Amino acid sequence: MRLKDKIAIITGGGRGIGEATCLRFAEEGAKVVVVDKNGSDVNTVVEKIKKAGGEAIGKEIDVTNRQQVDKMIGDIVSKYGRIDIFINNAGITADAKLEKMTEQQWDQVIDVNLKGVFNCAQGAAKIMKEQNGGVLLNTSSVVGIYGNFGQTNYAASKWGVIGMTKTWAKELGKYNIRVNAVAPGFTLTAMVKKMPEKVLTKIRDKSPLKKLAQPIDMANAFLFLASDEARFITGTVLSVDGGVVL
Repeated sequence: MRLKDKIAIITGGGRGIGEATCLRFAEEGAKVVVVDKNGSDVNTVVEKIKKAGGEAIGKEIDVTNRQQVDKMIGDIVSKYGRIDIFINNAGITADAKLEKMTEQQWDQVIDVNLKGVFNCAQGAAKIMKEQNGGVLLNTSSVVGIYGNFGQTNYAASKWGVIGMTKTWAKELGKYNIRVNAVAPGFTLTAMVKKMPEKVLTKIRDKSPLKKLAQPIDMANAFLFLASDEARFITGTVLSVDGGVVL
């Protein structure tokens, strides 16, 4: 098993890419902490892992709330003694064209997708420095690299995640902490499946592979970056997009 007995915390773990990553990590022997704002989703994923023979606990928190984040990290360290892997996957969208985007839509996305990542990374990094090692992974997006119609706030936040990833890789490398990001293309999560079929067809046709990603494709990318197979990789943004941006 590639992650045997590793302690892995995954935010946004209740659905989509986060859920797939929790399940995949558990298959590879990690002790998974499923973190999400939706307690029902957390419980569902934890039960799936346990039924499959894995080990998991759940934490219902809001990543924008620093007190909740700090308490969650403290609880995990008290229980397991360390944090080996932390994945900042929690994120939201609130789409609108520039001239129609409200201040609330802007603030909401930036708060979750940037402040939430900062809160969690800062807390996790402190523990990883003390234990002289760890892996910090962030979910960006191809939208953060190339932009996308109607997603000013989301694109800005995901580009910001890339900037933080590269900065933290430089700052934390001397403590044996690797920091990388995955930039998913359009992935068939519940959110994407709600898009009009004609839009999905257009996106699918842009890919040389002529298909959209499944959440497991992103989970496997995170698995590689979290494993010792990627021990000399840091500061990298791995685009997993089926060539849609070529």
